[in-house]
Amino acid sequence: MTDLLGNFGRFCLFSLSAVLYAPATLGHPRGWARLVPQAFAIGTKSVPVIMLTGAFVGMVLVEQGWSQFDAANLSDRLGAIVNISVAAELGPVLAGVMLAGRVGGALTAELGTMNVTEQLLALRAMGTDPVHYLVTPRFLACVLLTPILTCYADVMGALGAWLVFAAVHGGDSTAYWKYTQEVVQIWDVGTGLVKAAFFGAAIGLIACYKGFHCRGGAQGVGRACTESFVASFIAILILDYFLNVVVNQFYLQAYGPRSLI
Repeated sequence: MTDLLGNFGRFCLFSLSAVLYAPATLGHPRGWARLVPQAFAIGTKSVPVIMLTGAFVGMVLVEQGWSQFDAANLSDRLGAIVNISVAAELGPVLAGVMLAGRVGGALTAELGTMNVTEQLLALRAMGTDPVHYLVTPRFLACVLLTPILTCYADVMGALGAWLVFAAVHGGDSTAYWKYTQEVVQIWDVGTGLVKAAFFGAAIGLIACYKGFHCRGGAQGVGRACTESFVASFIAILILDYFLNVVVNQFYLQAYGPRSLI
């Protein structure tokens, strides 16, 4: 228990240091020179898998829900329900989990290798803070790119759901997009993007922390990659719950309850 609390305290100090360096990174051309390559590696290279996964999630949701909605003569509204789920809930979690697996492991392995080969120690010997130089650009790239990737997941989820709805089950495309436009609100998309930013921050900080503190050579790096994914996945689920609680309370206070049917 003492070790767990100590690790959590070190993680909080590590995260605070990375966040405090963010303005200096964004406000200097050298900071952008370090940020842009990380944004490309984290964002652009993740687009294909995010789009493919988002499309199939939408397709699966329509396939599972068609029989129930068709039996209740509400099949024309199925697309709206699916798209709310994708935009507000599944899109951010999907993007977060995919990044935790693909990007989080890569960041942990990269920084962990630098750690065990004493490259981080060399940076400190040259008077450079490795958190500022290495962690903050990666953290910012995760925060900035996860909402964008979530947008791709949302769009492909809607298109995948429409494809199964119209082409496989013969649903009315006009009704699908009509009810989607009526029911899916800017609030749903916006809250999904806000949650995605929190998920990206958690992934970036956890992955970098695990890489900075791994021990034991190549075996330690591999173990740190596994721990990074597990910790990021758990953090995403915990954050998703508490953010939903807060978001739902704000919505009820501002707009009151709403009907999805």
